[in-house]
This record gives sequence, structure tokens and C-alpha cells, in this order.
Amino acid sequence: MDPYLETLAQTLRSATEGLSSEQLSWHPPGKWSAAEVLEHLYLTYTGTAKGFERVIASGNSLATASNWKHQAGILLVIRLGYLPGGRQAPAVARPKGVAADKVMAEIMPALATMDAIIAECERKFGRTHKLLDHPILGPLNSREWKKFHLVHGIHHAKQIRRLRDAAPKTLHVTA
Repeated sequence: MDPYLETLAQTLRSATEGLSSEQLSWHPPGKWSAAEVLEHLYLTYTGTAKGFERVIASGNSLATASNWKHQAGILLVIRLGYLPGGRQAPAVARPKGVAADKVMAEIMPALATMDAIIAECERKFGRTHKLLDHPILGPLNSREWKKFHLVHGIHHAKQIRRLRDAAPKTLHVTA
């Protein structure tokens, strides 16, 4: 697995280690649960994989032209590793209520699938060629996509840890 994505996998495993289904499902009013955060991440991995599958199928980059907003976002998120909070997830990446156990079972295979299809695109098009647009950051190359997912995952792993700390003490920790 790519080093960025391996670090992401380790970060998510660490953030969720020992959490019961009950803990994964708990959330304060109006906030996502850890399971919903993980489902959101799962949806971004499967969505990215589908996008890269379209690139492979077309035989060409599907990236559009970049603008100054894209460049500013890339500088902040990809180069500096900072993901600002407060932005609402696109509708396709919002959780739909998948059970915590199912999300836990499927997130790492989805990450591995995304890694494999991005690697296939790297072999075919190279690492620096802009291949696919991110809905906010615009056109990204394969390395930028992987770094985005790492920064995005770290951002959400922090949320999961905060949820763990804020959960009622009556919820049982399994590890």
C-alpha cells in the first residue's frame, strides 16, 4: 500500500481500536457518530475509486483546468496538510446509516481498492499528471489524491477520538 494510505489506515485503526458498536454509534445531538464519520470516509474512498475507474476506462485524464481557488485549496490541504472544519460534506459522501459493524468491516477493503486503482492510474499516466477533479480542490494527480485522503482521514480521526472522550462513561470500552 502507498505510504500515505498506509499511514491513513494506521491512523484510523488507532482511532477506532477497542470501540464497541455502541460507542461507534453514540453521538451528541446534531453531530455524526464515529460510525457515521467512518461511513463518510468509506464513501469518499469508493467515490474516488469509481472516479479513477472512469479515468482507466476512458484512457484519458478527466481533469479540468485549475483556477486560483483550486490552487489555494491545494496549498492549504495538500501542501500544508490542513483541512479547515465547518464545510458540509457533498451529498454523495454523507452517511446514510450503515451499521457500525458493517462500516468497520468494509472501510479497510475500500481503502485498499482505492489504493490499487490509483496505483494502476499511476502506472498508466504517471504520478504528476492531473487525472481527476476533487469537488472542492479541483484537478489532482494521483499523489495529491492520496495526500488529500490522508489529511482528510486525520481530520476525521481527531473527531472520532473526541467522540470517544465525550461518550458517556456507561458505554463499555472493549480494549
